[in-house]
Amino acid sequence: MRRVHIIGAGMAGLACAVRLTRAGIPVSLYEAAPQAGGRCRSFHDTRLDRTIDNGNHLLLAANHNALAYLDEIGARDRLTAPPDARFPFVDLRSGQRWTVHPAHSRIPWWVFAPDRRVADAGAWAHLRGLRLAWAGAEATVADVLHRPGDPVWERLWTPITESILNTEPQAASARLMRTVMMETFAKGGRACRPLVALSSLADTFVDPALTLLAQAGAQVHTKQRLRRFEGEPDAVTQLHFASDSAPVAPGDQVVLATPPRVAEQLVPGLTVPRETRPIVNAHIRLPHRARLSEGIPFLGLVGGTAQWLFLREDVASITVSAANELVDRPSEEIAQMVWTDTARALSLDERWQPAMRVIKERRATIAQTPDTLRARPGIQGPVNNLLLAGDWTDTGLPATIESAVTSGQRAAAEILRRVQG
Repeated sequence: MRRVHIIGAGMAGLACAVRLTRAGIPVSLYEAAPQAGGRCRSFHDTRLDRTIDNGNHLLLAANHNALAYLDEIGARDRLTAPPDARFPFVDLRSGQRWTVHPAHSRIPWWVFAPDRRVADAGAWAHLRGLRLAWAGAEATVADVLHRPGDPVWERLWTPITESILNTEPQAASARLMRTVMMETFAKGGRACRPLVALSSLADTFVDPALTLLAQAGAQVHTKQRLRRFEGEPDAVTQLHFASDSAPVAPGDQVVLATPPRVAEQLVPGLTVPRETRPIVNAHIRLPHRARLSEGIPFLGLVGGTAQWLFLREDVASITVSAANELVDRPSEEIAQMVWTDTARALSLDERWQPAMRVIKERRATIAQTPDTLRARPGIQGPVNNLLLAGDWTDTGLPATIESAVTSGQRAAAEILRRVQG
């Protein structure tokens, strides 16, 4: 049987490996880091004495490919979700709280119910989002939706744009945001029900996949950083690592599922998106197990430094997306800023000094601007047996778990097509 060599064991590489392995294709998976998972990795933090995630990730019920991946590895039950679509928010300046609560119907009648929409905003302000349907290719989210003094802009569109696209609304692609809205809110509450990992990202997305691969006899190599390809004009023939090499036999396929800057280094002349945006996460050990009033394990934050707060047992995790102005500040300063947000959101004493861990991802995702999106490559690499995968490739989706998984599944589907053909 032909073997598939997958470079990178993030979500794209794992999704590709799982699908191929289940189809009976031999797989060798190579990861430069000591562990698989990429941005979905988890680890035990000695300062907090808790297992924490590298960052916070939230799925929506419309993320069909990511959910299919969880079904394949037997881990869908490791997600937790409210019974319907609810997104609670708090304004950290005034203390005002509200919950955006889309109804099941595709017709957005829920915007006419004050208890389901953004506080202090009318129904027609919410329906302004329909303008995304006519967004031009060069338009940004701000071009289409910004309106001075509009509370929906500050209290809904800004935080969800920054969290979904990890790009400030003044630069983020309106067409990409339209894609997200058409797959979620436009299909009603069932499509945008939020889903989060029950225990940890590794426990949900990574460990079950590694177990499945091991049981099937797939080869998984960590601490194996690819240094270069060797090949002929139309095929890769050898993989060279720091201290070893692996042959790529005739008929074998190679999937490059690394971050874009690594892919660019390995494949001269490859066009990749170069502009990126950082994400800053902070994890806080609370004095006791915290719980939000609606029993939902996350809270949108307005008027502070961060956009979202996630709760798991006695740990609060804070996410600052599109953190261009924050990432270069000292971790101690960032910790104090996000602790202020957390204390106000959870009604805790700001004077208390909790144990905290700040994690900076300077190149967390590509910048999802109109210009950068045009640089996303397709699935085919420059030679016949080299395919590309990763959330930065042209999946038509934001650079999220759904995009990463989709890219890996597409690469697997292309390989299966070639094998069966």
